[in-house]
Amino acid sequence: MNRRSLYRRTRTPLAVLAATSVGAALLVTAVDPASASTSPGSSASATRSAAAGKPTVVLVHGAWADGSSWNGVITRLRSRGYRVVAPPNPLRGVSSDAAYLADYLKTIQGPVVLVGHSYGGMVITNAALGNTHVKALVYIDAFIPAKGESAGKIAASEPGSGVIVQDPTTVFNLVPFPGASDGDADLYLRPQVVRASFAQDLSAEQQNRIIATQRPLAASAVNQPSGDPAWKTIPSWALIGRQDKIIPAAAQEAAAQVAHAKVTEINSSHLSLVSHPGAVARLITTAARAS
Repeated sequence: MNRRSLYRRTRTPLAVLAATSVGAALLVTAVDPASASTSPGSSASATRSAAAGKPTVVLVHGAWADGSSWNGVITRLRSRGYRVVAPPNPLRGVSSDAAYLADYLKTIQGPVVLVGHSYGGMVITNAALGNTHVKALVYIDAFIPAKGESAGKIAASEPGSGVIVQDPTTVFNLVPFPGASDGDADLYLRPQVVRASFAQDLSAEQQNRIIATQRPLAASAVNQPSGDPAWKTIPSWALIGRQDKIIPAAAQEAAAQVAHAKVTEINSSHLSLVSHPGAVARLITTAARAS
């Protein structure tokens, strides 16, 4: 399946950015962040997990999210005896975010199952490279980049995304931030985009919380290319939502095929970790048992 660009070249860098920054449109669920575990320290669950020989599950969120986006998945995995951590993803750029996660992974003893949602897939692909403790990669509605590919390139490779636009201001609120390079900005989703394209299978209350609590991605991150992918040496799994309007399912399928990932498809939006946490937890459990 050929990956093709679906956006027109424009005269302004901002318009080009909007066309490729579909990859940045990654969502946050609206649940209580208190239940998301983010500390690599020891705990009773860690002891039980170690005793059972189970790997630690590390969950990496995408843009407009934090660790609490995994809450429904965390509850299910912990009930099965897994130690689970959901560290923050800085959302500043592929290389720097991957370096941050790579350092975090070094603090965890024993085997790891590394899971990424959406833009988090870009990060885990790079962070796991060379880490022999990472036994499995799991991609949830996520980018699975080959070397040199960016989130924007993958998202625009197949039709079906609702955020490939000529005018970026129809999709994003662009907010300057200190130290930003020329033309860069923080990207926030507009409310109508959350409701119509990004969280279309969630309740109105959940959608409103996403709108209110979203964390931004630096716009420059979506065009940054991936380095050598860890999936070349680490087994991978992928869950794909057939109703994904951020990363078209066909684009995810093509990337998963290149990575030789074991694919599960469900009838979900881009936010299967919120709308179908049971299916997500089952796939992670499958990967953990195989590692």
